Amino acid sequence: MARKVIWAESAWRDLGEVADYIAKDSPHYAAAFVREARDAARSLANLAERGRTVTEFNDPSIRELFVRSYRLIYQITEETVNIIGFIHGARDLWALWERERRPKSGDIG
Repeated sequence: MARKVIWAESAWRDLGEVADYIAKDSPHYAAAFVREARDAARSLANLAERGRTVTEFNDPSIRELFVRSYRLIYQITEETVNIIGFIHGARDLWALWERERRPKSGDIG
């Protein structure tokens, strides 16, 4: 059974910021990158368990896929895949989560 893929507002904002940054040099590449990220997220409807567990969370339902050097972070439930973040792999996840007051546990989604 396919799960419904839902993007949190904060994750959309993350992706939009990345796209805006890339678009300064290449609007074409920015659009292609957004398509790649959205395709990766859509693929989770049927293959949600394929991502690795996010080590910063002690929760096997929170996983990630890499889209180039960005972490597509998501939480799996029985019926949904909740995209909760899209951040550069070099960024400090905890610092970002704390600064933006994002949830750190199963209350994500």
